[in-house]
Amino acid sequence: MSERLGVITDGAFNATLTARLDPGVSTEKLRIGDFVVVEGTDHIFFSTIADIQLRVTTPSISSQPPGNASSFVARALSGTATYAAVQVKPMLMIEKPKAEDFVDTTVRPQPVRTIPMHFAVLRQAGELDFRDVFGEDHGRFFAMGYPLTMDIPVCLDLRRLMERSNGVFGQSGTGKSFLVRLLLCGIIDRKIGVNLIFDMHDEYAFGKRSEDGQWVRGLKQLFGSRVLVYSLDQRAARRSGRQADVILQIGMNQIEPEDVLLLAEELNLRGTAEATIGLLEDRYGEEWFRSLLEMSPEDLNAFCEESGAHPASLAALQRQLKVIGRRPYITPEAKYAAIDDMVAALDRGQHIILHFGPNSNVLDHILVANIVTRRVRQLYQRKVERYEETHNEADKPRPLMITIEEAHKFLNSGVSRQTTFGTIARELRKYYVTLMVVDQRPSGIDPEVLSQLGTRITGKLTEERDIDAVLTGVGSRSVLRGALESLDTRQQILMMGHAVPMPIVLRTRAYDEAFYRSLGAEIEPEDAFERAAAAKARVEKDIEDLFGE
Repeated sequence: MSERLGVITDGAFNATLTARLDPGVSTEKLRIGDFVVVEGTDHIFFSTIADIQLRVTTPSISSQPPGNASSFVARALSGTATYAAVQVKPMLMIEKPKAEDFVDTTVRPQPVRTIPMHFAVLRQAGELDFRDVFGEDHGRFFAMGYPLTMDIPVCLDLRRLMERSNGVFGQSGTGKSFLVRLLLCGIIDRKIGVNLIFDMHDEYAFGKRSEDGQWVRGLKQLFGSRVLVYSLDQRAARRSGRQADVILQIGMNQIEPEDVLLLAEELNLRGTAEATIGLLEDRYGEEWFRSLLEMSPEDLNAFCEESGAHPASLAALQRQLKVIGRRPYITPEAKYAAIDDMVAALDRGQHIILHFGPNSNVLDHILVANIVTRRVRQLYQRKVERYEETHNEADKPRPLMITIEEAHKFLNSGVSRQTTFGTIARELRKYYVTLMVVDQRPSGIDPEVLSQLGTRITGKLTEERDIDAVLTGVGSRSVLRGALESLDTRQQILMMGHAVPMPIVLRTRAYDEAFYRSLGAEIEPEDAFERAAAAKARVEKDIEDLFGE
């Protein structure tokens, strides 16, 4: 049993509970936000300290305090004429097991709907209390970090995390990528579902040097064959230690009008582009893109005469779409077999990382991610329809989470209804597919999409509109705003929503060798990994010395 602090003497359901601290309990050992437990008759109330107060029983002590009071005088008055009190805010309540209950059942924490009676005991929250509230680090529960003033692990319910789309936010430098790695490792290790990760900035597949100068492992190194790397870079198949499993190409026949219209800003498309593309699709079907790029000036004029398209608009569209046609991963025609193989791998329980390599500008991200996700969602929809027909558990799709960075590019108010990602965010796991959206500018995401995010994990944010966006649709906004504003820029997060029973501020666990060992991953020794990186750097320097830059 953890240390007793005092007893409840006053309070109200719509306010806080007042607890008088026992003599000998120093206020200096307590902090605002510390977790405490109130032992009621039928319930345990998991609570936080909202305020700390010094009080006296005799007003004259405040008006005429003893001069130069010795520690003896202070101890003599403590608990009789002077005492301390804390204001306690109940966050959750857990029903106590009854003596006649012989079966040990796990009782889920419930929202607070009552308050304890006078003289209920107040004590510090211990590890068992945190386990009752947040679960124990195994199975579906995965430790994400520790309370700021404690070393007790706090877990996230991974199964509930994947039930709805979720978001990871924080300004640049707050460690979003490492936070996402933690979440992805938990899902892979605990076999809760499967992941399709758009690795737009080479963060997740392979090893990377952190801002602290330490080499950290990629998911491929930690989980081996359980993770498949698809790449848009032809050279990725030949790189030692960073070799892709599959090289992915996108065919012009796979590009749909919506994919191009999403790139209106990047391609500087005219307002007439949508109508012009419609005329091309009416004439050429799925070959509209390739046909446009292959048109000669004479062909352009002939098409305009036949269809009524504006010659200048058609010529401008051709010039702009040639930017896409020149991308190295674009081929005149490709079958969906490679993307279909992705879904087959997901069915087997493997996880997919799509590595963009040097093809990492916004155009590449939007075009490829939307094409791949659209096909994956189509196949998952068929699988769900099959499962609903057969009711056979063997036909049930594995829950899939799709991770995208710079999510505001796909989910802003202007385009979210046109993208596959916007559709998935609004479907609430209808087809067993959810999103993990990662962004440093949550205010750029459509508010309707933000309201559908079940769990939000956020690091430090300073922009008012970003803070407001993260707290969209959340209760106790003023309290959570204060918590969010008080976060440090590194290794501190606010976690709230569907996968945690209550909002909580944590310092995140480290993504280091101890973490790798907790996963049971087979990893090469750290010194070998660093030696390989150093050897590569030496070879590159030798080449530079011989031939110049």
